[in-house]
Amino acid sequence: MSYRELFVSQSPVFSGCQRTFEEADYMILGVPFDFTSTFRTGSRFGPLAIREASQNIETCSFRSNIDVEDLRIHDLGDLHVAGETGETLKRLELTVKDILDARKTPIIIGGEHTITLGIVRAIGRNTAVLVFDAHLDLRNEYLGQKVSHTTFMRRICEQVRPEKILEVGTRAACKEEIGYAKKSNVQFFTTQQIRKDGVEETVKKINKVLADVRKVYLTIDMDVLDPAFVPAVQNPEPDGLCMRTFLDVLCEVCGNRVVAFDVVEVAPHYDAGITAIHAAKIIFEVMCQIEKARRNL
Repeated sequence: MSYRELFVSQSPVFSGCQRTFEEADYMILGVPFDFTSTFRTGSRFGPLAIREASQNIETCSFRSNIDVEDLRIHDLGDLHVAGETGETLKRLELTVKDILDARKTPIIIGGEHTITLGIVRAIGRNTAVLVFDAHLDLRNEYLGQKVSHTTFMRRICEQVRPEKILEVGTRAACKEEIGYAKKSNVQFFTTQQIRKDGVEETVKKINKVLADVRKVYLTIDMDVLDPAFVPAVQNPEPDGLCMRTFLDVLCEVCGNRVVAFDVVEVAPHYDAGITAIHAAKIIFEVMCQIEKARRNL
């Protein structure tokens, strides 16, 4: 029995399109986990809400000229989370390794952002981590916890040591995090920089940082967007990106180097579904951009 059979069970199918595991290129995995959440809770309900939203938005991407219905997608269901963070991350790491070993592309729907630590452990150090997030998440500990949604990027930096870490959309940090970022060569582009530079220059800067890496792991915290667009996130932060600017940047930096990605921190009970719809749309667009690059269109 594989870990994906041991730790995962079925749920409503993302996008409504389901191929067999063997046929599929893209693997959807939900992780309904928000054990370390410290402000709002509820991202454990995110995978279900995003799946429901994905079945009610159109599948044609005008940005890529690809239809999601033409992609070979398999929804594995949700990880069996534990009541302990370390065990959940271990199960996630083993399951993602299973998916990668089968030469599939994992697409993980959170859940809180801590889950990215388990995923990056599975991928390993020969990868750049590209983060879209309002927060740096580089604290050493928070409320006595060394592994949480506020510290996971520091643990990734210390434990996995990826080739590069680049955080985009930053607008919330403490002095400790900024100092650690400078000391550890964790680069970040603030929301203010992005607005000043514009989309084209921002894309050039991101691609320059990532120019010499072969693999990219992409992680998207929905709070990178302004709360006016996505009110139902666990840690909303004002002065964020608008959806258009975000997608304009995101779609230009997604390509066949992206080996996996996640979308996290949707807490659907704080709005009437708009945040989940945005999350589903983002997943559609990222998948289509990866597929476009693979087809060399």
